[in-house]
Amino acid sequence: MRIGLVGCGNICGVYLETLRSFPSVETVMCADLDAARARATAEVFAIPRVGSAEGVIAADDVELVLNLTPPLAHADVTRAALAAGKHVYVEKPLAVSLDEGVAHLREADARGLRIGCAPDTFLGRAWQTARVLLDEGAIGKPIGGRATMLTRGHESWHPDPEFFYRPGGGPLFDMGPYYLTALVFLLGPIRHVTALAQTGAPFRVIGSGPREGSRFPVEIETHVVALVEHENGAVVTLTTSYDARAEESSFELWGTEGTLALADPNDFEGEIGLRGEALESFATVPPRGGPVGAARGFGLADLVAAHAEGRPHRASGELALHVLDAMTGILVAAREGRMVEPANRVERPRPITETEVERWRSAR
Repeated sequence: MRIGLVGCGNICGVYLETLRSFPSVETVMCADLDAARARATAEVFAIPRVGSAEGVIAADDVELVLNLTPPLAHADVTRAALAAGKHVYVEKPLAVSLDEGVAHLREADARGLRIGCAPDTFLGRAWQTARVLLDEGAIGKPIGGRATMLTRGHESWHPDPEFFYRPGGGPLFDMGPYYLTALVFLLGPIRHVTALAQTGAPFRVIGSGPREGSRFPVEIETHVVALVEHENGAVVTLTTSYDARAEESSFELWGTEGTLALADPNDFEGEIGLRGEALESFATVPPRGGPVGAARGFGLADLVAAHAEGRPHRASGELALHVLDAMTGILVAAREGRMVEPANRVERPRPITETEVERWRSAR
């Protein structure tokens, strides 16, 4: 499948490096608002043509648009690509608003097109192994868990951090998709959410780069604590914060017969710990599932393979919409003091195997 890339920022290099290992995927054109950056990307990754976003979307030989623009631009690029008859794979979140996300999926369905969306980190061996353990009953019946992402925010190191503090950003929309997608993959769809949230400070100060010392306004909640109830009855506490003087990512699931400890869902790999009734400490579990060397872009490769094979892809628009629905509901719950039920349901994506991935790599 021939790919057109819109958005040549920091993350694009990881995608393009991953896609090089899948012969069935060919990147034929790229674009960025910074034309020099687009040209540099094309040179490094041997992309034949450079143009505008409109040119990528209109190109006859582009079958799928890889949308790696900032969150506030996601909807416009996705909408235009679908209207042009292109499949889309977009960075998280699917859209800034739930209405936009719903509209995208309806348009894609009406046109017979596919939408994929990051994160695809749940395709990595840590999360695939955790799924095997849960499905085997390693911790018994899942009862609950906790997922925590704490940081002081990005303005201390990022030279242009404003978009992290606008709608579509914040700790929930920026990092929440990793945690919620992993939870849905492991525990199944979400039934209800409720939450409390606050904004730690009305302004932030840029701490590096040419604009160091500049102040900018904060437009979203920067500390969010949610309760997430899954349809299987498990209740997980999700905390995402840009206000903590701490750096932490933790992920635990508790069951009637044990506890499963996992690493950062922003990563594909990581140590897996299992503790049962007879264990005083966690025992490390070796990887038992998933592809070796998974990286950003595997979700897109799965979409391409799924399209050829006539099956659902895993990092799907439906999964991303369910997560977007949950995140939107969390903020509504925090602002209105109530419980919210996501309206857009999804089934757990099925596990992925190394054999599948090797088949994709050999496909022409």
